[in-house]
Amino acid sequence: MEQMQMNMPDMYDAALYLRLSKDDMEEGGAKSESNSIANQRELLRSFVKSQPDIQIFDIYVDDGYSGGNFDRPEFKRMTTDIEAGKVNCVIVKDLSRFGREYIEAGRWIEKTYPALNVRFISVTDQFDSKTADFSEKSFVVPIKNFVNESYCRDISGKVRSHQKIKREKGEFIGAFAPYGYCKDPENKNCLVIDSYASDIVRKIFSWKIDGFSLGAIAEKLNVRHVQSPKEYKKANGENYNSGFHSSDTPKWSAVQIKRILTNEVYIGNMVQGKQERISYKVKQRLDKPESEWVKVENTHSAIIRQNDFDVVQKLLQYDGRASKTSDSANFFSGFVFCGDCHTPMIRRVNQYKGKKKAFYICQTKNKGGDCTRHSIPEEVLKRIVLKEIQAYTALFVDYQMIMEELCEMKVSYDQVIGYDTQISKLQEEYNRYYSLKASLGDDLKEGLISKEEFDDFRESYGRKCEELEQMIENQKKLVKQMFEGGVSATVQLEDWKKSLEIKELDRTLLALTVDKIYIYENKQIKIHIRYQDMIEKMKVIRRFYAEHRTEYRKEVG
Repeated sequence: MEQMQMNMPDMYDAALYLRLSKDDMEEGGAKSESNSIANQRELLRSFVKSQPDIQIFDIYVDDGYSGGNFDRPEFKRMTTDIEAGKVNCVIVKDLSRFGREYIEAGRWIEKTYPALNVRFISVTDQFDSKTADFSEKSFVVPIKNFVNESYCRDISGKVRSHQKIKREKGEFIGAFAPYGYCKDPENKNCLVIDSYASDIVRKIFSWKIDGFSLGAIAEKLNVRHVQSPKEYKKANGENYNSGFHSSDTPKWSAVQIKRILTNEVYIGNMVQGKQERISYKVKQRLDKPESEWVKVENTHSAIIRQNDFDVVQKLLQYDGRASKTSDSANFFSGFVFCGDCHTPMIRRVNQYKGKKKAFYICQTKNKGGDCTRHSIPEEVLKRIVLKEIQAYTALFVDYQMIMEELCEMKVSYDQVIGYDTQISKLQEEYNRYYSLKASLGDDLKEGLISKEEFDDFRESYGRKCEELEQMIENQKKLVKQMFEGGVSATVQLEDWKKSLEIKELDRTLLALTVDKIYIYENKQIKIHIRYQDMIEKMKVIRRFYAEHRTEYRKEVG
Protein backbone atom coordinates (compact mmCIF):
# COMPACT_ATOMS: atom_id res chain seq x y z
CA MET A 1 0.00 0.00 0.00
CA GLU A 2 2.85 2.36 0.92
CA GLN A 3 4.53 1.54 -2.42
CA MET A 4 1.35 2.46 -4.31
CA GLN A 5 1.11 5.80 -2.48
CA MET A 6 4.71 6.56 -3.49
CA ASN A 7 3.76 6.08 -7.20
CA MET A 8 0.80 8.43 -6.99
CA PRO A 9 1.66 11.93 -8.26
CA ASP A 10 0.69 15.10 -6.42
CA MET A 11 -1.02 16.45 -9.55
CA TYR A 12 -2.64 14.47 -12.35
CA ASP A 13 -2.51 15.66 -15.99
CA ALA A 14 -5.90 14.57 -17.24
CA ALA A 15 -7.26 13.68 -20.64
CA LEU A 16 -10.96 14.44 -20.91
CA TYR A 17 -12.33 11.89 -23.37
CA LEU A 18 -15.67 12.65 -25.10
CA ARG A 19 -17.52 10.43 -27.60
CA LEU A 20 -20.87 10.45 -29.36
CA SER A 21 -21.79 7.94 -32.08
CA LYS A 22 -24.32 8.24 -34.88
CA ASP A 23 -26.29 5.43 -33.24
CA ASP A 24 -26.59 7.50 -30.05
CA MET A 25 -27.86 10.46 -32.08
CA GLU A 26 -30.46 8.24 -33.80
CA GLU A 27 -32.08 7.64 -30.41
CA GLY A 28 -33.13 11.31 -30.21
CA GLY A 29 -34.83 13.01 -27.30
CA ALA A 30 -33.40 13.72 -23.87
CA LYS A 31 -30.91 10.85 -23.95
CA SER A 32 -29.05 12.13 -27.02
CA GLU A 33 -29.09 15.64 -25.56
CA SER A 34 -27.53 14.43 -22.29
CA ASN A 35 -24.86 12.56 -24.23
CA SER A 36 -24.08 15.50 -26.52
CA ILE A 37 -20.47 16.57 -26.81
CA ALA A 38 -21.20 19.99 -25.30
CA ASN A 39 -22.83 18.48 -22.22
CA GLN A 40 -20.08 15.92 -21.78
CA ARG A 41 -17.46 18.68 -21.94
CA GLU A 42 -19.31 20.87 -19.42
CA LEU A 43 -19.82 17.98 -16.97
CA LEU A 44 -16.16 16.88 -17.08
CA ARG A 45 -14.80 20.42 -16.72
CA SER A 46 -17.08 20.95 -13.73
CA PHE A 47 -15.82 17.72 -12.20
CA VAL A 48 -12.16 18.68 -12.64
CA LYS A 49 -12.77 22.04 -10.96
CA SER A 50 -13.84 20.15 -7.85
CA GLN A 51 -10.67 18.02 -7.82
CA PRO A 52 -7.63 19.88 -6.43
CA ASP A 53 -5.19 17.17 -7.59
CA ILE A 54 -6.32 17.11 -11.26
CA GLN A 55 -5.59 19.54 -14.11
CA ILE A 56 -6.70 19.30 -17.74
CA PHE A 57 -3.95 18.45 -20.19
CA ASP A 58 -6.18 18.19 -23.30
CA ILE A 59 -9.67 17.32 -24.46
CA TYR A 60 -10.12 14.46 -26.95
CA VAL A 61 -13.37 14.31 -28.95
CA ASP A 62 -14.52 11.41 -31.17
CA ASP A 63 -17.75 12.82 -32.56
CA GLY A 64 -19.66 10.36 -34.74
CA TYR A 65 -17.61 7.26 -33.86
CA SER A 66 -19.07 3.98 -32.59
CA GLY A 67 -18.23 2.62 -29.16
CA GLY A 68 -18.24 -0.90 -30.60
CA ASN A 69 -14.47 -0.72 -31.22
CA PHE A 70 -11.48 1.46 -30.31
CA ASP A 71 -10.43 2.38 -33.85
CA ARG A 72 -11.04 6.10 -33.26
CA PRO A 73 -8.66 8.95 -34.19
CA GLU A 74 -8.88 10.96 -30.96
CA PHE A 75 -8.66 7.85 -28.77
CA LYS A 76 -5.47 6.95 -30.64
CA ARG A 77 -4.09 10.47 -30.12
CA MET A 78 -4.88 10.23 -26.41
CA THR A 79 -3.10 6.87 -26.20
CA THR A 80 -0.03 8.36 -27.90
CA ASP A 81 0.05 11.16 -25.31
CA ILE A 82 -0.29 8.61 -22.49
CA GLU A 83 2.59 6.54 -23.84
CA ALA A 84 4.67 9.73 -24.15
CA GLY A 85 4.12 10.43 -20.45
CA LYS A 86 2.06 13.59 -21.05
CA VAL A 87 -1.17 12.15 -19.60
CA ASN A 88 -1.58 10.07 -16.44
CA CYS A 89 -5.34 10.34 -15.90
CA VAL A 90 -8.29 9.57 -18.19
CA ILE A 91 -11.73 10.97 -17.34
CA VAL A 92 -15.00 10.07 -19.08
CA LYS A 93 -18.66 10.92 -18.42
CA ASP A 94 -19.57 7.23 -18.11
CA LEU A 95 -18.21 3.86 -19.18
CA SER A 96 -20.37 3.81 -22.34
CA ARG A 97 -18.57 6.97 -23.57
CA PHE A 98 -15.25 5.15 -23.16
CA GLY A 99 -16.43 2.12 -25.12
CA ARG A 100 -19.19 -0.47 -25.49
CA GLU A 101 -17.03 -3.51 -26.32
CA TYR A 102 -16.71 -5.03 -22.87
CA ILE A 103 -13.66 -7.25 -23.42
CA GLU A 104 -11.53 -4.50 -24.96
CA ALA A 105 -12.83 -1.85 -22.53
CA GLY A 106 -11.99 -4.15 -19.62
CA ARG A 107 -8.48 -4.72 -20.95
CA TRP A 108 -7.78 -0.98 -21.05
CA ILE A 109 -9.26 -0.25 -17.61
CA GLU A 110 -8.06 -3.31 -15.73
CA LYS A 111 -4.67 -4.00 -17.36
CA THR A 112 -3.28 -1.37 -19.72
CA TYR A 113 -3.92 1.76 -17.65
CA PRO A 114 -2.73 0.24 -14.35
CA ALA A 115 0.45 -0.95 -16.10
CA LEU A 116 1.05 2.62 -17.35
CA ASN A 117 0.20 4.03 -13.91
CA VAL A 118 -2.78 5.89 -15.39
CA ARG A 119 -5.73 6.81 -13.20
CA PHE A 120 -9.17 6.16 -14.76
CA ILE A 121 -12.33 8.01 -13.70
CA SER A 122 -15.94 7.49 -14.89
CA VAL A 123 -17.87 10.40 -13.36
CA THR A 124 -21.53 9.34 -13.43
CA ASP A 125 -20.61 5.71 -12.64
CA GLN A 126 -18.75 7.06 -9.57
CA PHE A 127 -15.75 4.92 -10.44
CA ASP A 128 -12.19 6.06 -9.69
CA SER A 129 -9.39 3.53 -10.06
CA LYS A 130 -7.42 5.40 -7.37
CA THR A 131 -10.01 4.69 -4.67
CA ALA A 132 -11.93 1.69 -6.06
CA ASP A 133 -11.90 -1.47 -3.98
CA PHE A 134 -11.59 -5.05 -5.26
CA SER A 135 -15.35 -5.62 -5.79
CA GLU A 136 -15.70 -2.47 -7.90
CA LYS A 137 -12.75 -3.41 -10.11
CA SER A 138 -13.57 -7.11 -10.39
CA PHE A 139 -17.38 -7.10 -10.61
CA VAL A 140 -19.03 -3.70 -11.05
CA VAL A 141 -16.95 -2.40 -13.96
CA PRO A 142 -17.01 -5.67 -16.00
CA ILE A 143 -20.78 -5.97 -15.53
CA LYS A 144 -21.37 -2.39 -16.62
CA ASN A 145 -19.11 -2.90 -19.65
CA PHE A 146 -21.07 -6.04 -20.55
CA VAL A 147 -24.36 -4.11 -20.27
CA ASN A 148 -22.91 -1.36 -22.47
CA GLU A 149 -21.94 -3.87 -25.16
CA SER A 150 -25.42 -5.40 -25.03
CA TYR A 151 -26.86 -1.92 -25.50
CA CYS A 152 -24.52 -1.32 -28.45
CA ARG A 153 -25.63 -4.57 -30.07
CA ASP A 154 -29.29 -3.77 -29.41
CA ILE A 155 -29.18 -0.18 -30.71
CA SER A 156 -27.20 -1.29 -33.78
CA GLY A 157 -29.96 -3.80 -34.60
CA LYS A 158 -32.65 -1.16 -34.11
CA VAL A 159 -30.85 1.32 -36.36
CA ARG A 160 -30.43 -1.32 -39.10
CA SER A 161 -34.12 -2.21 -38.86
CA HIS A 162 -35.08 1.46 -39.00
CA GLN A 163 -32.85 2.04 -42.03
CA LYS A 164 -34.30 -1.03 -43.78
CA ILE A 165 -37.82 0.37 -43.43
CA LYS A 166 -36.71 3.74 -44.79
CA ARG A 167 -34.97 2.11 -47.77
CA GLU A 168 -38.05 0.06 -48.64
CA LYS A 169 -40.15 3.23 -48.54
CA GLY A 170 -37.75 4.87 -51.00
CA GLU A 171 -36.40 7.36 -48.48
CA PHE A 172 -32.78 8.45 -48.92
CA ILE A 173 -30.66 7.56 -45.86
CA GLY A 174 -27.14 8.35 -47.10
CA ALA A 175 -24.92 10.90 -45.39
CA PHE A 176 -24.39 12.78 -48.67
CA ALA A 177 -26.68 13.20 -51.66
CA PRO A 178 -25.44 11.73 -54.99
CA TYR A 179 -23.70 14.22 -57.29
CA GLY A 180 -26.39 16.12 -59.17
CA TYR A 181 -28.76 16.16 -56.21
CA CYS A 182 -28.95 17.70 -52.76
CA LYS A 183 -31.08 16.88 -49.75
CA ASP A 184 -34.41 18.65 -49.50
CA PRO A 185 -34.01 21.30 -46.74
CA GLU A 186 -37.48 20.39 -45.48
CA ASN A 187 -36.96 16.60 -45.62
CA LYS A 188 -33.44 15.15 -45.42
CA ASN A 189 -34.73 11.77 -46.72
CA CYS A 190 -35.82 13.30 -50.03
CA LEU A 191 -33.59 14.30 -52.96
CA VAL A 192 -34.01 17.48 -55.00
CA ILE A 193 -32.11 18.45 -58.15
CA ASP A 194 -28.96 20.58 -57.82
CA SER A 195 -29.20 22.94 -60.80
CA TYR A 196 -25.43 23.26 -61.39
CA ALA A 197 -24.29 19.68 -60.80
CA SER A 198 -27.28 18.21 -62.67
CA ASP A 199 -26.20 20.12 -65.77
CA ILE A 200 -22.78 18.44 -65.55
CA VAL A 201 -24.49 15.04 -65.25
CA ARG A 202 -26.50 15.75 -68.43
CA LYS A 203 -23.30 16.69 -70.26
CA ILE A 204 -21.65 13.43 -69.16
CA PHE A 205 -24.54 11.36 -70.56
CA SER A 206 -24.65 13.44 -73.75
CA TRP A 207 -20.92 13.02 -74.37
CA LYS A 208 -21.19 9.28 -73.87
CA ILE A 209 -24.02 9.08 -76.40
CA ASP A 210 -21.86 11.11 -78.79
CA GLY A 211 -19.27 8.34 -78.55
CA PHE A 212 -16.66 9.73 -76.15
CA SER A 213 -14.76 7.24 -74.02
CA LEU A 214 -14.94 7.35 -70.21
CA GLY A 215 -11.40 8.67 -70.00
CA ALA A 216 -12.07 11.34 -72.62
CA ILE A 217 -15.15 12.57 -70.73
CA ALA A 218 -13.12 12.82 -67.52
CA GLU A 219 -10.42 14.76 -69.37
CA LYS A 220 -12.97 17.17 -70.88
CA LEU A 221 -14.23 17.98 -67.38
CA ASN A 222 -10.72 18.39 -65.96
CA VAL A 223 -9.64 20.68 -68.82
CA ARG A 224 -12.72 22.82 -68.17
CA HIS A 225 -11.75 22.93 -64.45
CA VAL A 226 -15.08 21.43 -63.42
CA GLN A 227 -14.89 20.46 -59.75
CA SER A 228 -14.98 16.73 -59.06
CA PRO A 229 -17.86 15.48 -56.87
CA LYS A 230 -15.57 15.50 -53.81
CA GLU A 231 -14.33 19.05 -54.50
CA TYR A 232 -17.86 20.27 -55.21
CA LYS A 233 -19.24 18.88 -51.96
CA LYS A 234 -16.39 20.39 -49.93
CA ALA A 235 -16.83 23.73 -51.69
CA ASN A 236 -20.46 23.65 -50.56
CA GLY A 237 -19.42 23.18 -46.95
CA GLU A 238 -19.93 19.41 -46.68
CA ASN A 239 -17.43 17.35 -44.68
CA TYR A 240 -17.24 14.76 -47.46
CA ASN A 241 -14.85 11.84 -47.61
CA SER A 242 -15.48 9.26 -50.33
CA GLY A 243 -13.26 6.59 -48.78
CA PHE A 244 -11.10 6.46 -51.93
CA HIS A 245 -7.51 7.67 -51.77
CA SER A 246 -6.83 10.55 -54.15
CA SER A 247 -4.49 13.44 -54.82
CA ASP A 248 -4.58 16.72 -52.91
CA THR A 249 -6.76 18.17 -55.66
CA PRO A 250 -9.23 15.42 -56.64
CA LYS A 251 -9.89 15.19 -60.36
CA TRP A 252 -12.44 13.44 -62.50
CA SER A 253 -11.57 9.87 -63.45
CA ALA A 254 -12.98 7.22 -65.78
CA VAL A 255 -14.17 5.26 -62.72
CA GLN A 256 -16.20 8.24 -61.47
CA ILE A 257 -17.72 8.76 -64.92
CA LYS A 258 -18.82 5.12 -65.17
CA ARG A 259 -20.26 5.27 -61.64
CA ILE A 260 -22.47 8.20 -62.69
CA LEU A 261 -23.46 6.65 -66.03
CA THR A 262 -24.66 3.43 -64.38
CA ASN A 263 -26.47 4.97 -61.39
CA GLU A 264 -30.27 4.64 -61.61
CA VAL A 265 -30.69 7.56 -59.21
CA TYR A 266 -30.49 9.84 -62.27
CA ILE A 267 -33.70 8.37 -63.74
CA GLY A 268 -35.59 8.90 -60.49
CA ASN A 269 -35.02 5.49 -58.89
CA MET A 270 -33.66 5.07 -55.37
CA VAL A 271 -31.18 2.19 -55.17
CA GLN A 272 -29.72 1.57 -51.71
CA GLY A 273 -28.39 -1.24 -49.52
CA LYS A 274 -25.52 -2.10 -51.87
CA GLN A 275 -23.21 -2.82 -48.94
CA GLU A 276 -23.48 -4.06 -45.37
CA ARG A 277 -21.24 -4.00 -42.32
CA ILE A 278 -19.74 -7.30 -41.18
CA SER A 279 -20.87 -6.61 -37.60
CA TYR A 280 -21.61 -3.72 -35.28
CA LYS A 281 -18.04 -4.03 -33.96
CA VAL A 282 -16.32 -3.81 -37.36
CA LYS A 283 -16.45 -0.83 -39.72
CA GLN A 284 -15.51 -2.84 -42.81
CA ARG A 285 -18.30 -3.18 -45.39
CA LEU A 286 -18.93 -5.95 -47.89
CA ASP A 287 -20.61 -5.58 -51.28
CA LYS A 288 -23.99 -7.29 -51.50
CA PRO A 289 -25.22 -9.08 -54.66
CA GLU A 290 -27.42 -6.90 -56.88
CA SER A 291 -30.40 -9.17 -56.19
CA GLU A 292 -30.33 -7.97 -52.56
CA TRP A 293 -30.21 -4.24 -53.32
CA VAL A 294 -33.29 -2.23 -52.38
CA LYS A 295 -34.69 -0.41 -55.42
CA VAL A 296 -37.75 1.84 -55.36
CA GLU A 297 -38.80 3.52 -58.61
CA ASN A 298 -39.93 7.11 -59.15
CA THR A 299 -38.98 8.45 -55.72
CA HIS A 300 -37.64 11.81 -56.94
CA SER A 301 -37.27 13.99 -60.05
CA ALA A 302 -35.15 12.46 -62.81
CA ILE A 303 -32.18 14.27 -64.35
CA ILE A 304 -31.81 11.83 -67.26
CA ARG A 305 -34.58 10.42 -69.46
CA GLN A 306 -35.09 6.66 -69.25
CA ASN A 307 -34.51 6.45 -72.99
CA ASP A 308 -31.09 8.12 -72.80
CA PHE A 309 -30.11 6.04 -69.76
CA ASP A 310 -30.97 2.79 -71.59
CA VAL A 311 -28.93 3.90 -74.61
CA VAL A 312 -25.89 4.59 -72.45
CA GLN A 313 -26.13 1.18 -70.72
CA LYS A 314 -26.05 -0.47 -74.14
CA LEU A 315 -23.10 1.65 -75.26
CA LEU A 316 -21.18 0.78 -72.10
CA GLN A 317 -21.77 -2.88 -72.87
CA TYR A 318 -20.67 -2.80 -76.52
CA ASP A 319 -18.72 0.43 -77.03
CA GLY A 320 -15.20 -0.25 -78.19
CA ARG A 321 -12.15 1.69 -77.18
CA ALA A 322 -11.49 5.07 -78.70
CA SER A 323 -9.26 5.00 -81.75
CA LYS A 324 -5.59 5.95 -81.42
CA THR A 325 -6.21 9.32 -83.11
CA SER A 326 -9.49 10.24 -81.41
CA ASP A 327 -11.04 10.44 -77.94
CA SER A 328 -14.32 9.03 -79.23
CA ALA A 329 -15.42 5.61 -80.40
CA ASN A 330 -15.93 4.84 -84.07
CA PHE A 331 -19.27 5.96 -85.51
CA PHE A 332 -21.01 2.55 -85.54
CA SER A 333 -19.08 1.11 -82.60
CA GLY A 334 -21.47 -0.95 -80.47
CA PHE A 335 -24.13 -1.09 -83.20
CA VAL A 336 -22.84 -3.08 -86.19
CA PHE A 337 -22.52 -6.88 -85.98
CA CYS A 338 -21.76 -9.70 -88.39
CA GLY A 339 -25.02 -11.33 -89.45
CA ASP A 340 -23.49 -14.81 -89.41
CA CYS A 341 -21.14 -15.03 -86.39
CA HIS A 342 -22.76 -12.09 -84.51
CA THR A 343 -19.41 -10.62 -83.42
CA PRO A 344 -18.98 -6.80 -83.56
CA MET A 345 -17.65 -5.60 -86.90
CA ILE A 346 -14.51 -3.46 -86.94
CA ARG A 347 -13.78 -0.25 -88.84
CA ARG A 348 -10.96 -0.06 -91.36
CA VAL A 349 -9.79 2.93 -93.41
CA ASN A 350 -8.23 2.78 -96.89
CA GLN A 351 -6.47 5.78 -98.43
CA TYR A 352 -6.30 6.16 -102.18
CA LYS A 353 -5.11 9.29 -104.05
CA GLY A 354 -5.40 11.36 -100.89
CA LYS A 355 -8.95 10.27 -100.15
CA LYS A 356 -9.91 8.15 -97.15
CA LYS A 357 -12.64 5.56 -97.34
CA ALA A 358 -13.94 3.88 -94.16
CA PHE A 359 -15.64 0.50 -94.18
CA TYR A 360 -16.62 -2.27 -91.75
CA ILE A 361 -15.56 -5.91 -91.86
CA CYS A 362 -16.22 -8.99 -89.75
CA GLN A 363 -13.93 -9.14 -86.72
CA THR A 364 -13.78 -12.94 -86.81
CA LYS A 365 -12.56 -12.91 -90.43
CA ASN A 366 -10.07 -10.14 -89.62
CA LYS A 367 -8.51 -12.37 -86.95
CA GLY A 368 -8.28 -15.32 -89.37
CA GLY A 369 -11.40 -17.05 -88.10
CA ASP A 370 -13.99 -19.09 -89.96
CA CYS A 371 -16.22 -16.36 -91.43
CA THR A 372 -16.30 -14.00 -94.42
CA ARG A 373 -15.58 -10.25 -94.69
CA HIS A 374 -19.17 -8.92 -94.91
CA SER A 375 -17.58 -5.64 -95.98
CA ILE A 376 -19.73 -2.49 -96.25
CA PRO A 377 -18.65 1.18 -96.74
CA GLU A 378 -19.44 3.43 -93.78
CA GLU A 379 -21.08 6.15 -95.90
CA VAL A 380 -23.36 3.63 -97.60
CA LEU A 381 -24.41 2.22 -94.26
CA LYS A 382 -25.11 5.73 -92.91
CA ARG A 383 -27.47 6.49 -95.80
CA ILE A 384 -29.32 3.17 -95.46
CA VAL A 385 -29.77 3.53 -91.70
CA LEU A 386 -30.92 7.16 -91.95
CA LYS A 387 -33.51 6.17 -94.58
CA GLU A 388 -34.81 3.41 -92.28
CA ILE A 389 -35.05 5.81 -89.34
CA GLN A 390 -36.95 8.31 -91.47
CA ALA A 391 -39.41 5.60 -92.53
CA TYR A 392 -40.09 4.66 -88.91
CA THR A 393 -40.40 8.32 -87.98
CA ALA A 394 -43.16 8.75 -90.54
CA LEU A 395 -44.81 5.63 -89.13
CA PHE A 396 -44.64 7.00 -85.58
CA VAL A 397 -46.14 10.32 -86.71
CA ASP A 398 -49.00 8.39 -88.31
CA TYR A 399 -49.54 6.37 -85.13
CA GLN A 400 -49.54 9.56 -83.08
CA MET A 401 -52.40 10.90 -85.21
CA ILE A 402 -54.28 7.63 -84.67
CA MET A 403 -53.78 7.91 -80.90
CA GLU A 404 -55.16 11.45 -80.94
CA GLU A 405 -58.26 10.29 -82.83
CA LEU A 406 -58.77 7.39 -80.41
CA CYS A 407 -58.64 9.93 -77.61
CA GLU A 408 -61.42 11.91 -79.33
CA MET A 409 -63.36 8.65 -79.68
CA LYS A 410 -62.93 8.22 -75.89
CA VAL A 411 -61.51 4.73 -76.37
CA SER A 412 -59.87 3.22 -73.27
CA TYR A 413 -56.85 0.95 -73.32
CA ASP A 414 -59.00 -1.89 -71.90
CA GLN A 415 -60.97 -1.95 -75.14
CA VAL A 416 -57.81 -2.29 -77.23
CA ILE A 417 -56.29 -5.07 -75.14
CA GLY A 418 -58.94 -7.46 -76.44
CA TYR A 419 -57.45 -6.99 -79.95
CA ASP A 420 -53.94 -7.84 -78.81
CA THR A 421 -53.24 -11.37 -80.05
CA GLN A 422 -49.91 -11.46 -78.22
CA ILE A 423 -51.63 -10.88 -74.87
CA SER A 424 -54.30 -13.42 -75.81
CA LYS A 425 -51.68 -16.07 -76.57
CA LEU A 426 -49.87 -15.37 -73.30
CA GLN A 427 -53.18 -15.61 -71.42
CA GLU A 428 -53.99 -18.95 -73.08
CA GLU A 429 -50.56 -20.29 -72.10
CA TYR A 430 -51.05 -19.04 -68.54
CA ASN A 431 -54.46 -20.77 -68.31
CA ARG A 432 -52.94 -24.02 -69.54
CA TYR A 433 -50.16 -24.05 -66.92
CA TYR A 434 -52.59 -22.98 -64.19
CA SER A 435 -54.88 -25.92 -65.07
CA LEU A 436 -51.92 -28.33 -65.04
CA LYS A 437 -50.91 -27.05 -61.61
CA ALA A 438 -54.50 -27.34 -60.30
CA SER A 439 -54.80 -30.96 -61.50
CA LEU A 440 -51.66 -32.13 -59.71
CA GLY A 441 -53.57 -32.84 -56.49
CA ASP A 442 -55.90 -35.32 -58.24
CA ASP A 443 -52.94 -36.96 -60.02
CA LEU A 444 -51.24 -37.49 -56.67
CA LYS A 445 -54.37 -38.99 -55.10
CA GLU A 446 -54.80 -41.39 -58.04
CA GLY A 447 -51.18 -42.49 -57.81
CA LEU A 448 -50.27 -41.15 -61.24
CA ILE A 449 -47.34 -39.19 -59.79
CA SER A 450 -45.19 -39.53 -56.67
CA LYS A 451 -44.98 -36.96 -53.87
CA GLU A 452 -41.53 -35.91 -55.13
CA GLU A 453 -42.88 -35.46 -58.68
CA PHE A 454 -45.85 -33.53 -57.26
CA ASP A 455 -43.51 -31.06 -55.53
CA ASP A 456 -41.29 -30.67 -58.60
CA PHE A 457 -44.20 -30.13 -61.00
CA ARG A 458 -45.98 -27.73 -58.65
CA GLU A 459 -42.85 -25.59 -58.31
CA SER A 460 -42.17 -25.69 -62.07
CA TYR A 461 -45.77 -24.83 -63.10
CA GLY A 462 -46.01 -22.19 -60.38
CA ARG A 463 -42.83 -20.51 -61.58
CA LYS A 464 -44.07 -20.59 -65.19
CA CYS A 465 -47.41 -19.03 -64.17
CA GLU A 466 -45.58 -16.22 -62.37
CA GLU A 467 -43.41 -15.54 -65.43
CA LEU A 468 -46.40 -15.46 -67.78
CA GLU A 469 -48.39 -13.29 -65.38
CA GLN A 470 -45.53 -10.79 -65.34
CA MET A 471 -45.24 -10.84 -69.15
CA ILE A 472 -48.98 -10.19 -69.53
CA GLU A 473 -48.78 -7.34 -67.04
CA ASN A 474 -45.84 -5.81 -68.92
CA GLN A 475 -47.72 -5.99 -72.23
CA LYS A 476 -50.80 -4.32 -70.73
CA LYS A 477 -48.62 -1.70 -69.07
CA LEU A 478 -47.09 -0.80 -72.43
CA VAL A 479 -50.49 -0.28 -74.05
CA LYS A 480 -51.64 1.77 -71.05
CA GLN A 481 -48.49 3.87 -71.22
CA MET A 482 -49.16 4.67 -74.87
CA PHE A 483 -52.74 5.67 -74.09
CA GLU A 484 -51.75 7.88 -71.19
CA GLY A 485 -48.69 9.54 -72.74
CA GLY A 486 -49.12 8.96 -76.45
CA VAL A 487 -46.51 7.81 -78.94
CA SER A 488 -44.56 11.03 -78.53
CA ALA A 489 -43.93 10.49 -74.81
CA THR A 490 -43.04 6.83 -75.25
CA VAL A 491 -40.42 7.15 -78.00
CA GLN A 492 -39.42 10.83 -77.63
CA LEU A 493 -40.90 11.52 -81.07
CA GLU A 494 -39.28 14.94 -81.30
CA ASP A 495 -35.86 13.25 -81.37
CA TRP A 496 -36.98 11.02 -84.21
CA LYS A 497 -38.39 13.96 -86.19
CA LYS A 498 -34.88 15.38 -86.43
CA SER A 499 -34.15 12.62 -88.95
CA LEU A 500 -36.58 14.28 -91.38
CA GLU A 501 -34.58 17.50 -91.28
CA ILE A 502 -30.98 16.24 -91.55
CA LYS A 503 -29.15 14.94 -94.59
CA GLU A 504 -26.48 12.93 -92.76
CA LEU A 505 -26.87 10.56 -89.86
CA ASP A 506 -25.19 11.56 -86.58
CA ARG A 507 -24.27 9.27 -83.72
CA THR A 508 -26.71 10.78 -81.23
CA LEU A 509 -29.70 10.02 -83.48
CA LEU A 510 -28.26 6.55 -84.16
CA ALA A 511 -28.03 5.79 -80.44
CA LEU A 512 -31.54 7.05 -79.71
CA THR A 513 -33.26 5.08 -82.45
CA VAL A 514 -31.28 1.95 -83.38
CA ASP A 515 -30.63 -1.17 -81.29
CA LYS A 516 -28.45 -3.31 -83.55
CA ILE A 517 -27.47 -3.61 -87.22
CA TYR A 518 -26.60 -6.99 -88.76
CA ILE A 519 -24.55 -7.18 -91.98
CA TYR A 520 -24.69 -10.33 -94.15
CA GLU A 521 -22.35 -11.46 -96.87
CA ASN A 522 -25.00 -11.13 -99.60
CA LYS A 523 -25.21 -7.35 -98.85
CA GLN A 524 -28.41 -7.93 -96.90
CA ILE A 525 -28.79 -5.61 -93.91
CA LYS A 526 -31.13 -6.08 -90.96
CA ILE A 527 -31.71 -3.01 -88.83
CA HIS A 528 -33.26 -3.61 -85.42
CA ILE A 529 -35.03 -0.41 -84.46
CA ARG A 530 -35.59 0.25 -80.76
CA TYR A 531 -39.11 -0.02 -79.30
CA GLN A 532 -39.99 -3.21 -81.19
CA ASP A 533 -42.47 -4.18 -78.45
CA MET A 534 -44.17 -0.83 -78.78
CA ILE A 535 -44.27 -1.08 -82.58
CA GLU A 536 -46.15 -4.38 -82.23
CA LYS A 537 -48.64 -2.68 -79.92
CA MET A 538 -49.05 0.13 -82.44
CA LYS A 539 -50.11 -2.44 -85.02
CA VAL A 540 -52.80 -3.69 -82.61
CA ILE A 541 -54.02 -0.15 -82.00
CA ARG A 542 -54.08 0.56 -85.74
CA ARG A 543 -56.15 -2.59 -86.37
CA PHE A 544 -58.62 -1.55 -83.66
CA TYR A 545 -58.79 1.95 -85.15
CA ALA A 546 -59.37 0.65 -88.67
CA GLU A 547 -62.32 -1.50 -87.50
CA HIS A 548 -64.00 1.17 -85.38
CA ARG A 549 -63.40 4.54 -87.06
CA THR A 550 -66.28 4.10 -89.58
CA GLU A 551 -68.67 3.20 -86.77
CA TYR A 552 -67.48 6.22 -84.75
CA ARG A 553 -67.88 8.61 -87.68
CA LYS A 554 -71.45 7.39 -88.23
CA GLU A 555 -72.24 8.10 -84.57
CA VAL A 556 -70.74 11.59 -84.86
CA GLY A 557 -72.54 12.26 -88.14
